[in-house]
Amino acid sequence: MTKSIQVFDPAMCCSSGVCGTDVDQQLINFSADLDWAKNNGARIERFNLAQQPMDFANNKVVRDFLERTGQDGLPLILVDGEFALAGRYPTRAELSRWAGIAAVVDVQPAAGCCSGSKCC
Repeated sequence: MTKSIQVFDPAMCCSSGVCGTDVDQQLINFSADLDWAKNNGARIERFNLAQQPMDFANNKVVRDFLERTGQDGLPLILVDGEFALAGRYPTRAELSRWAGIAAVVDVQPAAGCCSGSKCC
């Protein structure tokens, strides 16, 4: 069964943070990783503090986290309702692990031994 991943973002101008003229590259990368994970079956919900404050207030884990750390501790990631990560966005590998998606690994040939016409 696919786990539920919830992303609680700090206040941003739009739902993804990928808007305006000065876009943070970290948000661009995370947005691409989210799309990849969703296209591979992950169940992910994303909440923006500026647009959905009641979702933050109504979730005890999130509310307690914000009382301890304040907004500067965001983003907060919950997996199946439990704390998984805070203070940064997860990597594709972390999303993959939490969602139970087999990660695609690029296999590079080893340099030296067995490269070109020379073999060990």
